[in-house]
Amino acid sequence: MEKLTESRLKTLHEEHVRNLARMEQSNEDVLVHSTDVPGGYTVPPHHHRRTQFLCVFSGVVLVATDRGRWMIPPGHALLIPRGLEHSVEMYSDVSMRSVYIYSPEGRAAAREPVVLEVTDLARQLIAEALRKGAVAEDRVRGELVMALLLDEIGRLQERRLGLPFPASGRLAGLCRDFVAQPSPAAKIDDWARRLNMSRRTFTRFFRQEMGVSFVTWRQQACLFACLPRLAAGEPVTRVALDAGYESVPAFTTMFRRMLGAAPRAYLTNREAA
Repeated sequence: MEKLTESRLKTLHEEHVRNLARMEQSNEDVLVHSTDVPGGYTVPPHHHRRTQFLCVFSGVVLVATDRGRWMIPPGHALLIPRGLEHSVEMYSDVSMRSVYIYSPEGRAAAREPVVLEVTDLARQLIAEALRKGAVAEDRVRGELVMALLLDEIGRLQERRLGLPFPASGRLAGLCRDFVAQPSPAAKIDDWARRLNMSRRTFTRFFRQEMGVSFVTWRQQACLFACLPRLAAGEPVTRVALDAGYESVPAFTTMFRRMLGAAPRAYLTNREAA
């Protein structure tokens, strides 16, 4: 990865500020933007007046809001509602494309972030929309490409890569510790005891605070910790054992349930796309 000096960080921040200002001043209903960002850089908290479709072509990014965290691996995108403040952390060198949509209908009207699996058609349409001079050469064709892209975004399948996260309190501390060192063997009773709650009270409290069960959240958090390492090319066996799984098959079963494919097949397909 590129070494981020203070000068380089300042340049990246200035570029982000300029791009954000340019997009916010535009009157276009749909804007498409291409970005290549070095690993280790975090886009500071900001928001848009358009809904953002943030599509990752390579690398892994983490988008954080006060509503939760979303891990975006290659071949996926996060739909970020207009007006929602968010930051974007690059877990590796990242190549991403963003579609900014100013519309009160369809997925652009979403009120909550959602991770979507990006199809080959969506990727090709984004590439065509970005092609230099495409709209200037043939505005009718450009409008058709944009219309088809918006329709395709509305058809993309959701993936459970969001991780609810409490804003503060003792539960937030437990969640942060777990994300730093996840284990599929973590038990409800242990967490309940650390918060001085009964198992029943903790189970109810956790679901109220997070919107999902403890077991579901634990699985998602474990997957979060594994994705950047897998995308970086680390062996599946090492990642699985480090994550606390007793065997690769057990890890593969969890991964397939969450992402629809085994780790090797999934990452090969995503990076080749």
